[in-house]
Amino acid sequence: MELRRLVRGRVDWPRLEAVVRELRNRYGREELHVRFLEADNWLSTPMVVDDEWFVKVVSKQNSLVHALFTTGRNLGAFSSGTEGFFEHFGTPLEMAEHELEATRRMREIGLNAPEPVEAFEVDGLGVLVLEYLPHFQSLDRLDRKREEQLAPAVFQALHTMHEHGLAHGDLRAENVLIVDDDVYFIDATNVSDEGAEDSRSYDLACALAAMEPLIGAKATVDAALESHTTEHLLAALDFLDFVNIRPDHDFDAAALKGVIGQRAT
Repeated sequence: MELRRLVRGRVDWPRLEAVVRELRNRYGREELHVRFLEADNWLSTPMVVDDEWFVKVVSKQNSLVHALFTTGRNLGAFSSGTEGFFEHFGTPLEMAEHELEATRRMREIGLNAPEPVEAFEVDGLGVLVLEYLPHFQSLDRLDRKREEQLAPAVFQALHTMHEHGLAHGDLRAENVLIVDDDVYFIDATNVSDEGAEDSRSYDLACALAAMEPLIGAKATVDAALESHTTEHLLAALDFLDFVNIRPDHDFDAAALKGVIGQRAT
């Protein structure tokens, strides 16, 4: 347990207090109400401040874990027959700055994402501040009928992202938030421009993997084909086995491959 806490980069309370003091000074508040989230997050310490801001505190240990994850994902990409396209950040601040910029770019192309506020550094910690969305559900917390209704919108939003030269890099059901039937993307990771085409196929494979346990293979593929071509899905097939060995995805790869194969013939 202590090793897990160390690797996850748990931040000591005095350093968190320093972050809260900096937030109070930046936003002109005499006091702040801070609520720490029980999220199972290896890459930051998340908290809600004054029910107005969602704040991620990124430690050096979080950056180390991100480097390990990046290495593992690139090895998985190699096993799929392509060059690795995930990139690491050098410092906690760079991790925070990347997510801020990725969120800003998603909003610029018309996708829903929390409003980016700023990223800064306190005592070697990277601090990311985003708009807090108070009334949301993650995609995997909905009933099946609503998940089926929203599936085409999820794939359409992903297609829009790809059309504008962006890739998410870590698409999972918990990274898709639903607010008043609108689809929001969060927690984009860093992928290289050189591997853009492969990273988009990987994105689509992740989206298929996220939706299949919720609505089944047939409904998932039908929803994807409303915005993606059969060729796109066939390219995503190359990454399904890689996605399937990730511990944060649990889906029926054989069923998806079978349905995509039927649609391709």
